[in-house]
Amino acid sequence: MKILIKNGRLIDPGTKTDATLDVLIADGRIAEISAGIKTGGAPDIIDARGLVVCPGFIDMHVHLREPGQEYKETIESGSKAAVHGGFTSIACMPNTSPVNDNLSIVKQVITRAREVGLLNVFPVAAVTKNLAGKEPADMEELVKAGVVGFSDDGRCVMNAGLMRQALIKAGKLNVPVIQHPEDHTLSGDGQVNEGLVSFRLGFKGIPGISEDVITARDIILQEDTGAQLHLTHISTAGSVALIRGAKKEKIKVTADVTPHHLLLNEEAVTRTGTEYKVKPPLRTEADRLALVKGIRDGTIDCIASDHAPHAADEKDKKFEDAPFGIIGMETSFPLIYDRVVRNKIITLNRMIELFSTNPARILNLRDRGLVKPGFPADLTILDLSETFEITPDYFYSKAANCPFIGWQGQGVVAYTIVNGKVVYKRQ
Repeated sequence: MKILIKNGRLIDPGTKTDATLDVLIADGRIAEISAGIKTGGAPDIIDARGLVVCPGFIDMHVHLREPGQEYKETIESGSKAAVHGGFTSIACMPNTSPVNDNLSIVKQVITRAREVGLLNVFPVAAVTKNLAGKEPADMEELVKAGVVGFSDDGRCVMNAGLMRQALIKAGKLNVPVIQHPEDHTLSGDGQVNEGLVSFRLGFKGIPGISEDVITARDIILQEDTGAQLHLTHISTAGSVALIRGAKKEKIKVTADVTPHHLLLNEEAVTRTGTEYKVKPPLRTEADRLALVKGIRDGTIDCIASDHAPHAADEKDKKFEDAPFGIIGMETSFPLIYDRVVRNKIITLNRMIELFSTNPARILNLRDRGLVKPGFPADLTILDLSETFEITPDYFYSKAANCPFIGWQGQGVVAYTIVNGKVVYKRQ
């Protein structure tokens, strides 16, 4: 099967391409990139005039909930949500039930994703068995099975010796350790950012230093081990400063930020309810601005959704009793394009780097994140002139725990193509 994408603006930061070009896809791979490709062989034609063609988006932090919590999300519903959001690859976190810390669960996730067949699903396995923070998982065995990284996400690896051991092992296996930086002895059972808002609302606070102290500790451990450390959903100005300083010293650390931490601050919690309850919590406006600066100057490498679906009745509780988390795969691109790129905070090319080029590099997906002949045809095609409105029926996800319902803007996904197959087309 052949697909010819005609007259699109191809933007690929990895190959430094930004030009009007045709892209020919054959047998699931990029066959040719040039101007004016002839249509011999009767391919399917996508007229991309006025559209942007870019390497497929990669979300390196999602929760698919399967196995064990299929009432929240399944691999099928999560995959549909992902391709609706323009993602051709996702990395799924291990806090399933049972925990993804063994070959059986890894194989189950990979097999089910292949059966669904919509996009590339790359499992991230637990650093420690059962996410208990006591005994390391068998990393070598899990990497051989297809794992692309390790994380106890949501349960920071608090034991420094164990974290050092995990970094050393992961370094030998050439995969990242993805750390949720949070010192639980400081955050405790906090609900929102510690500060004036938590005081006003009477909620227990989560201090920013609970993130900063682990960020600092793990940068030191990374410098000692030389391994690949990735700090996920960074939320504080302190962490941004620490990461910026580490990069200046050529320390191998990378980081991502979520759209909700870029676009919202702690004041949002006062407006309504549990759709704003996330971890790490929404921080101060000064923290938010530091995150924005971090994506502008290269301190932060990726934008990741931390897609965390919950059932409606779970979120429909008192704030203190509701779980942390919001969904995000379907809203990440339109919100970032409309509120960040259109406002000239970052360029479109930088946005694509944050969504595709850098996640592929960090996860060592050597044949993803680039549009090159011979590479798998994973492409996201964008219509930057089309408008959107986020409504309750906007989502393909089983969940709708989203703080952005009611938001409107400009910029949508027109097509998502995975391994040469159109898996989403905007109607």
